This record gives sequence, structure tokens and C-alpha cells, in this order.
Amino acid sequence: MTEFNREEERRQILYRYKHLLVTCKNIVTRADIKLVRKAFELSLKDHDGERRRNGEPAIYKSISIAQIVVEELGLGRTSVICSLLYDIVQKDRISLDEISELFGPKVTLIIQGLVKVTNIYNQNPSLQSENFRKLLLSFADDVRVVLIIMADRLFNLRNLENKSVEEQQSLSKEIEFLYIPFAHRLGMYNVKSDMEDLALRYLNPDVYFEIEKKLKDSEEQRQKYIKDFVDPIKAELDQFGMKYKVKARTKSIASILHKMQKKQVEFEEVYDIFAIRIILKATPKKEKSECWKVYSAVSDLYRPNPNRLRDWITIPKSNGYESLHTTVMGPDNRWVEVQIRSKRMNRIAEQGFAAHWKYKGGKSEEGGLDAWLQDIREVIESHGSDSIDLIDSFKADLYHKEIYVFTPKGDLKQLSAGATLLDFAYSIHSDVGDKCIGGTVNQKNVSIKQILNNGDQVSVTTSNSQKPKLDWLNFVVSTKAKNKIRQTIKEEMLKEADLGKETLKRRMKNWKIEFCDENIRKLMTFYKYKIAADLYQGIALEQHELSEIKDILTDKKEIEKIVPEERPDYSSKKITKEGEDVLIVDENVSNVEYSLANCCNPIFGDEIFGFISIGKGIRIHRLGCPNASEMQTRYPYRVVKANWTDKGSASYQAVLHITGDDELGIVSNISDVISKDLRVQMRSISVDTNAGSFVGNVTVVIASTEHLDTLIVKLKRVKGVHRVTRYDPVN
Repeated sequence: MTEFNREEERRQILYRYKHLLVTCKNIVTRADIKLVRKAFELSLKDHDGERRRNGEPAIYKSISIAQIVVEELGLGRTSVICSLLYDIVQKDRISLDEISELFGPKVTLIIQGLVKVTNIYNQNPSLQSENFRKLLLSFADDVRVVLIIMADRLFNLRNLENKSVEEQQSLSKEIEFLYIPFAHRLGMYNVKSDMEDLALRYLNPDVYFEIEKKLKDSEEQRQKYIKDFVDPIKAELDQFGMKYKVKARTKSIASILHKMQKKQVEFEEVYDIFAIRIILKATPKKEKSECWKVYSAVSDLYRPNPNRLRDWITIPKSNGYESLHTTVMGPDNRWVEVQIRSKRMNRIAEQGFAAHWKYKGGKSEEGGLDAWLQDIREVIESHGSDSIDLIDSFKADLYHKEIYVFTPKGDLKQLSAGATLLDFAYSIHSDVGDKCIGGTVNQKNVSIKQILNNGDQVSVTTSNSQKPKLDWLNFVVSTKAKNKIRQTIKEEMLKEADLGKETLKRRMKNWKIEFCDENIRKLMTFYKYKIAADLYQGIALEQHELSEIKDILTDKKEIEKIVPEERPDYSSKKITKEGEDVLIVDENVSNVEYSLANCCNPIFGDEIFGFISIGKGIRIHRLGCPNASEMQTRYPYRVVKANWTDKGSASYQAVLHITGDDELGIVSNISDVISKDLRVQMRSISVDTNAGSFVGNVTVVIASTEHLDTLIVKLKRVKGVHRVTRYDPVN
């Protein structure tokens, strides 16, 4: 390389460094500048002579990442220093102890997290592995770790053009999978849009370039339409003497594609390709009223769609986003979205709220950044090493929509769309959730499964005897609720295991049998347990006879002398009961008793399975049984396949849950429908009424699921009945 080129590179490095300082608005004191300069000089010295694959000086990348961190993510001095230094720390050119001495513990902690994440990537870039969990645990230590790593991945994404197709697709999939959700959840919509477009470019280039070309071809026509639309609004706002800027924002290519796929339309049929953004210069006290004044001016000029008004200035989104959105009918009968916000709101919308709350002198609040980070950590830690389950939970949490409900005192609670009464209970306090047995929604009694809607007024009823159950995980949607339920059940299991262990110790002492690893392994092998805790819990729940355990340990019974592989396997047998050949499980075997489980009341026609119970034969459960998940997960070796024969038994018990209006004679009408069906017997009926509504349970004896479905249809036709469902009592 010529001396001229080296000199040009030095000038370019100095220019980029000065531009970084100018952009970083909170680097104002001499002490700040001194620290940043020291970090820059260390990075420059250790990168001296080192080049990237494209031939550029390696220091370019460090400065560029720091620039993204400042300019696009809104962070400041500490993050700039970390961005400049973590690469040389990762390469062991400077130690963490030296970093701590020069820059303090906070910089050291963040760099330590950055190095940890970088090492994980180098070891195994696969996201569906234990590395994914470690990666997120690093993120949750300090949000600046994820933001700087996000800047690093964004820099790489913007410089993929000359990389191999494999490298392009690998990084794009990673960005799509992990970092786009992060950017979305942290409110960084500009970064998110950029990532979406670039990822789409490499994952689906044909579609990307087709839409890009159509946008360029329609640019002139679009700009003319925007001018015709905006000019009357400007004239109106000028009359009010307001200070503002109007911007036209074209949707990202990825957003346009999503709209085309969602609406099943062609590019030419997507009418909201752009949105108008009006940004006001207003003081914090007046910004809301000024935004509504602009809305009034816009809606006077153009007819608004009342179903498309979005008020996020009264109640901001959970990621801090504030804006007033309306969709109005513009010229040529085209719908146009108008976004109205203040300069402060716009800054948060573009850069995200993370930097502006905790790291620029602002104060966090309940439900804000710190709470979200804690939720993320709880989710990660609760899933153990099950990365696939973690991924689903994590992404679902990031992309959730929100509803707003009220406590009895009128306090506002923000929940995920689809949240139930139980989610609401856990949002108040973990103890309230654990003890929740039901509640009221808009003064009507409801179950813990009741799904909440915007504006509902909700109260909770608790009982000290209530405990979380495994099936609760099937209908709660919030991370906090799921995590607390899992934690409580796990604690309960550990208590039971401790009790079972003490019971076994005491009995073995009485039997004069040593309590040792060899004997415990003998029991675990016999009962096919993988961990000792499950054995102890089984003993506590009286699933194993202590006399049988003694015989196993002393080898007194002939059956216990059979090695486990030779023990009778109930998982591939035909189960019969004299006079009722209704269940088949492969081959024939005699003298195996079965019974229908009371927890789910299987009916001929249900999808079923068998569960080998200790001393009680085989219990038949529905696949949808509230206890099915626990049995199949914890005791898979005791689960047997089962199917009905073509005959079926004559009668099965079922419970119907009925809700409706509390009208005169409605119970009599329900009873009349049931009694007229000669193949149905009604065992009992119970009804509760409240505020003009009724909730009732009807127990019937019926022949099959097909017949039950017919009865449900008949009951739904009764005047005043709103809903009829099959009810599963939970043990």
C-alpha cells in the first residue's frame, strides 16, 4: 500500500472518530471526551495493521458499530467505549482487569457480557441449542449488551453484499429470528424496518427487487399525491401558528410484502404504501392537546375512518411508543394514514425507549425496561435447557398485542391480548394468582379461564386452599403467569420428593436395609425412573406400596427377580373387561383391569390413552384431559395406547357447562330438551344466577360423543342460552 493511501486512511479514521463525537450528544464534559479518546486510542493501537476481509482497516468496523449505537440506538458514552473496546478484549489484547482500572466496573461488566456472547457465536452459531439460552442470559444482564450486539449484527447485515450466499442467508435468518423481535420489543422501529428489508433482500431476493422496482417506478406519482394531500393540512396548521414538520414515510419493502400476503392482493392494490407523519414542536405539558388539535384539523379536511383511530398518547405502548394515528379518505378516494406526535415522541419512536429511560438520567417505572428485562431472565431460567420451548415462548412474548383492563379501584392494567382472569390475577401479585379460584368481569361471575377484553373491569376471588395446577399453563398467556405456575409446581414437587425421601429413609431404617445409592438405583431401575426425585415423589403420593418396595430391596418376590426388560409391558396389549369389549391396545392379554378416569369422563368416540396406575389397573383418560400433559411428560413409560372398538358401552357420564340469560322458565326448557331424548338420562343440574345471567352445569349419561354433540346443538337452540360446552372437572 502506498504512503498516500495510508495517509488517506488515517484522515478517514480521524474524520469518523470526530463525527462520532459530534453525534454523541451526551459526551459533553472533558472527562467524557478524555475517556472516549482513551478507548479510541487503545482500539486504534491494537487494530494497527489489521484488516477486514474486504481490505479495509479493522478499526473502521469498531467506529461504525459505535456510530450505530449512538446515532440509531440513542446510547451514549459508556456504550461508545464498550463498542470500541470489546473486540480487542475478546482477542486477549487487553485484560478485563486493565479495562476495570481504566474505565470502571460498569464498562467492564458490559464488555464481559459482549465477550461472552461473541465467544458463544464462535463456538456454535446454532440458535436452537443451549447456546441460545446462554446468549439470552448474557443479554439480560444489561440491556446495553443486546443493543451493542444488535449494532454489530446490523453492521454485518449492511455489509453482506460481497459475502457468499450461505453467509448472507445464515446471518439474515439469525436477524429475522432473534434481532428483529428484540428491535420490535424495544421500540426501535427504524432499526427493525432496516433489518426486515435487508434480511428479505438475501432470503427472498426475487420478491425484494420486484417490489423495490415497483416503488421506484411509482415514486413520481406518489410524490405528487403526497403534495396534493399535505398542502391543505399545512395551510390549516399555519393558520393556527403551530410549529411542525411534515414527513412522508414510505412503508418498508418487508411491510408491503406482509400487507400483500395478509390481504391477498397485488402491489398495485396496496393503497397505504406511505404514511404522513406530522411532528410538532411542543412542550411536554402541551404536547397531547397540540396533537389532538392537529387531529381536529386533519379530520376537518378529510373524512376519518373511526375504526382506524389509534390513541397511543393517552396510553402508550409497553415499549414506550407514543403517537396518535388516524386513517383518512384522501383525494381519489384513497385511504391515507396520518401519524401525529411531538418531537420527543418521535425521538423515542425512532430510537426506542431503552436508552431514554435508564441511561440518560430518566427514571424507570413499573412495567418498564427493568421489569421487562427481569421477565426475560425469568423466562430463560424457568425453561432450563429446553431451547425450542424457550424460543417459542420468547418470540410470542416479544410480538404480543396488548389490551387494557381496570381493577375495581379504577387502576389501569396492561395485559397481552388473549389474557385470562388468571393472567390478571398474576399481574397483581404472584400470591393472588396462586390462590385465584375465579372472579368477576363487569360484575359477572367468571372462571379463571375467562378471556379478557379491552375496557373490562376485573376483580379476583381467592381461596387459601387453592394451589397452581399444571393445566393452568394451557390457558395463561403472560410470561409472568407461566413462569410462576411452573416455579410453584416445581417447589411443590420438591417438597413432595423431600417427604418421600424421609419416608423411605425411615422405613429402610426399620427394615434394617441400608439407604444407599445402590439400593436407590435398584428401585429406580425397577420403576423406570430417570431421577431419584421422581421416585421419592411417587412414594410421597402413595403410588408405590411400601411392602412392594421392601420386597424389591430384599428380592423376596419372584417377579422382582425378573430384569426390567423382561417385566410385563402393558404398552402393547389388548385391554378387555368381561361383557364390554370396548378397548383395544394391539395384542390380546387377559386379567388386566381398566376403568374410566373421573378427571375427564371419557365417552365412546373420544381420543383416549391408558395410564398404568399402581394397584388400580389401567385408567382410561381423554387426550384432552387436564392431567394428560403431566402424565405424558413425567411418566411416559406408564402411558399406553388405547382405541375404542366398534361397539362401545351403553352409557357414559358427561357434564355440560351452560351460560345464558336468566329468563323465566329457562331451566325448565333446558330440562325439557334433555328429557325428550330417550337415549339421554339427566343425573343432576345446578344453576347460579347473577345480574340477569345464569351459569349452570348439567350431568348427563350418554352413549357417545356423536350423540353428545347432537344434544349440545339442541340445547344451543333454547331461547336465552348463549353457550354450551363440555365441561372438564379438574382434580
